Amino acid sequence: MPSPPHAPDYAHEHGHDHSHGPASGVLADHEQGPPTPEEIERSLDVADEYCQARGERLTPIRRKVLGLLLATGRATKAYALLDQMRDMHSGSAPPTVYRALDFLLSANLIHRIETINAFAVCHDLTHCQHGILIVCQECGKLEELHEPRLRKTLMAQVKQSGYRLSGEEIELKGLCPECQARQDAKPSSSGTGGKDAARDPKQPATA
Repeated sequence: MPSPPHAPDYAHEHGHDHSHGPASGVLADHEQGPPTPEEIERSLDVADEYCQARGERLTPIRRKVLGLLLATGRATKAYALLDQMRDMHSGSAPPTVYRALDFLLSANLIHRIETINAFAVCHDLTHCQHGILIVCQECGKLEELHEPRLRKTLMAQVKQSGYRLSGEEIELKGLCPECQARQDAKPSSSGTGGKDAARDPKQPATA
C-alpha cells in the first residue's frame, strides 16, 4: 500500500530536549511484545504527566496515536497508523496523524526508524536516549541498546572523519530471533533433487 500523499518529510533533525521532567515510567518492553490494555493506559497517563511537566499537552489525538504505537509493541509505519485511526474515526486525515507523530518525536516519546521509515515508542518514556537501535526488517521488532562508551567512541570517529550527521540515532537492520526461527523452519528450495530431479526421466543424462 503506498504512503498517503502530502506526508511531511521527517528526515529533518528534531530539536530534542534531554532535560526531562520529573515523571518517570517505562513504556512497552520491545523484547516482551505488546503490553496489556492496563499497561497502555498507565503509560499514557505517565506520558500525559510528562507533557504537562514540559508545559505541553498530550491532546486526545496525540494520546490515541501514542496508544496505537504502544499496542503494537513494534515499529509501525505512518500509513498503518492512519488506517488504524480511520478504523476508529472514519474522518481521520493524514495531516492529523503526521502532526501527532511530529509532536511525539519532538517530545522524545517515540523514535523514528529511518531505515524502514517507521515509528516506535521509546523503551524508557522519560529518559529517551539516543542509543543504538536494532530493528527487525521482517516484523518491525525493535530493541534498544544503551552502550554510552561504544556510542561515544563511534561519534568520535565520525567527527574525526569530518562528517556531520543528519540525525542522532544509530540504526542496525537484521532479523530478530523469532523471524530467524521462522525462516529456518521453511523448507529449503535446494533439496536433494536439484536439476537432475527436475529432468525428464525419458531423456538421457548429459555429461
